[in-house]
Amino acid sequence: MSAPKSSSAALIIGAIGVVYGDIGTSVLYATKEVFGHGHVPFTIENVYGILSMFFWTLTIIVSLKYVVLVLRADNEGEGGLVAMLALASTAVADRPRLRSVLLIVGIFGTSLFYGDGVITPAISVLSAVEGLEVVSPHFTHYVIPITLVVLFCLFAVQKRGTAGIGKFFGPVTLVWFLVLAVLGVSQIVTHPEILKALNPYYALKFIWDNPMTSFIVLGATVLCVTGAEALYADLGHFGKGPIRLAWFSVVMPALTLNYFGQGALLLENPAAVKNPFFMMAPEWALIPLVLLATLATVIASQALITGAFSVTRQVIQLGYLPRLNIEHTSVRATGQIYIPFVNWGLFVAIVLAVVMFRSSSNLAAAYGIAVTTDMLITTVLTFFVIRYAWKLPLALCIGATSAFFVIDFAFFASNLLKLPDGGWFPLLIGGGIFTLMITWKEGRRLMGEVQRADALDLRSFLDAVFVNPPARVDGTAVFLTAEPGNVPNALLHNLKHNKVLHEQNLFVTVRSHEVPWIPMNKRIEMEPLGRHCWQVIVHYGFKNDVDLPRALEGARMRGCQLEPMTTSYFLSRDVVIPTLGSGMAPWREKLFAQMHHNASGAAGFLSLPNNAVVELGSKIEI
Repeated sequence: MSAPKSSSAALIIGAIGVVYGDIGTSVLYATKEVFGHGHVPFTIENVYGILSMFFWTLTIIVSLKYVVLVLRADNEGEGGLVAMLALASTAVADRPRLRSVLLIVGIFGTSLFYGDGVITPAISVLSAVEGLEVVSPHFTHYVIPITLVVLFCLFAVQKRGTAGIGKFFGPVTLVWFLVLAVLGVSQIVTHPEILKALNPYYALKFIWDNPMTSFIVLGATVLCVTGAEALYADLGHFGKGPIRLAWFSVVMPALTLNYFGQGALLLENPAAVKNPFFMMAPEWALIPLVLLATLATVIASQALITGAFSVTRQVIQLGYLPRLNIEHTSVRATGQIYIPFVNWGLFVAIVLAVVMFRSSSNLAAAYGIAVTTDMLITTVLTFFVIRYAWKLPLALCIGATSAFFVIDFAFFASNLLKLPDGGWFPLLIGGGIFTLMITWKEGRRLMGEVQRADALDLRSFLDAVFVNPPARVDGTAVFLTAEPGNVPNALLHNLKHNKVLHEQNLFVTVRSHEVPWIPMNKRIEMEPLGRHCWQVIVHYGFKNDVDLPRALEGARMRGCQLEPMTTSYFLSRDVVIPTLGSGMAPWREKLFAQMHHNASGAAGFLSLPNNAVVELGSKIEI
C-alpha cells in the first residue's frame, strides 16, 4: 500500500533537510576553490569546462552511483557504510580471509567518517560566516570568533535532543534550495549561453586540453558531491522513494542552477571569483543570505553530528569500540541519542581545525581525502554485495562497479596531492580512531581466549554444586557471561563470599549480530539446565536498542517468572593486566587496558536498574 500523499510529502521534505544539508552547502565553496588558487586560467572555455565537470560529477557520482545503484544495496532497509560492511562481510562468510580483509577496509572507512565529521562542520559554518567579508571588509576579524560561537552553541544543545528543532530542518533547507535556484536563475538570464555547459563535450574538452590541470582540479571538483554518502546512510530514516524524489525534483535542479549562475556571474565579472556565491546576491540581500547560509550549514552539521552518534552506537554493538555513556533524548524516537564523549570530542577537534586552518579555502585543502576514500570503499563493498549476496553474474558486477571505481579512484588520487596542505588532518583523526577500533577488537579476542582457557563447564559445575547444595534465597539472579556454557566469575564469587544461590538463576550471554534489526520474537534463546536454572542467549542487531530487562520479559513464556523487584543482576568487573607475551604489542596492550578501564559500565549499556546490580571484580592477564 502506498503512503498517503501527506506522509510522502513529509518524508521528502524531511529528506531534503537531513540527507541533503551537507551537499546543499557545497555551493558556498566549490566554485571558489576551483578558480581561486590559480590552477585554472580564467577563460570562457575553462568556465564552461569546469561547470560541465560539476554537472556530470553530480550526475555520475550522485544520480547514477548512489541514487540508482547503491540505494538498492540496503541491509533490511538500512543503509550506511556499517550496514554495507555487515552485508558484504556476511555475503562472504564462507571465505574467512576475504571477510577479514573486507572488515578491515570497512572499519577503516567508518573511522574516516569521523575525520569527515570534523572537517564538514568547520568548513561549512566558516564558509557561511565568511559571507560577512563580502558585506564589509571590517567583519574579517570577527569571522573566526563568530564561527566558534556558532559551533559551540550547536554542540551545547545536543544534549537536549533534536526532536524540537528537527521538524524545522526540512522547511528551512527547502527554503535554502529555493534561494539557490533563484540566485542561479537571476544570473543565468544575463548569460543564458552558460547552459551550453550541460553538454559533456565541454568537460571532456577541458580534460583533453588540460590533462594535468584536470587531475589537480579533481581535488576541488569533488567538493560539489561532499555529503553524497548521506543518501545511503539515511536510507533507513526516509526510504528509497523520498530520497530519490527529493534529489531529482529539488536538490539536483537547485544545485545545477546555482553552479551555472555562479558561472554566468564569472563571465560577467571575473573579479567575483573571490566569493562567487555571495556576490550573486544583491547588496540588500547579503546579510539575510549570510544568516540563511549559516542556518543551512548548522543544519548540515547537525545531521552529521547525529550520524556520528548513530555510527558510534552501531560500532560499539559490533564490538569495535568500548561501551560509552549513551543518553536517549526522546521517549518516542529510540534512534535519537546523545553521546557526550563523541559530542565534545568532535567539538574540540573542530575548534582545532578552525583555529589551525583559519579559512574555508585552507580547510578545503584538508577536505576531500576522507570523502573520496569512503566513496572508493563503498564502491568496493558494493561489488561484493551484488556479486556474493545478490548472486549476479561476474561480468555484470564488474561492469556495474568498474566505471565508478575508476572515477572514484581518480578523485581519490587527486586528493592525495592535498596531503601536505592539510589532507593529513582528517587522515590523522581517522587513523587514530581506526587504531582504537582494531586494538579494542583484538584485545577483546585475547580476553575471550584467556577466559575460555580458564573457564569451567557450567552444567558440570552446577551438578557438582547441587551434590551438597548451598542455601537457596528468594528471587532471581541474572549472571552475565561472555560465553554460553561457561561458569561466570560473578557466580564463583557469589558462592565463595555469600554462600547462597537464588531460587531462580539465569546465565545470560548478549550477542550482537551483523544485521540492523532482530525482532522481539527472535530476541532470546533459552535452554533449561534443571533446578530452576536456565542458559539464555539474547540477540541484538547493531541498530537495536539494548534493553536486557525488557528482553528477559520473554522468559515468562518459557516457565521463568521474573519479578523486577526481586531480580538481581550480577556482573563481572574485569581489570585487564598487560603482560609480555604472544598477545599484542606492549603499547597496544596498555592502550586496550586503558580503554577497558575507561569504558562505561555494562549496567548502563544493558539498561539495567541501578538498584539491582551487583558488580564483582576479577583480574585478567593478556
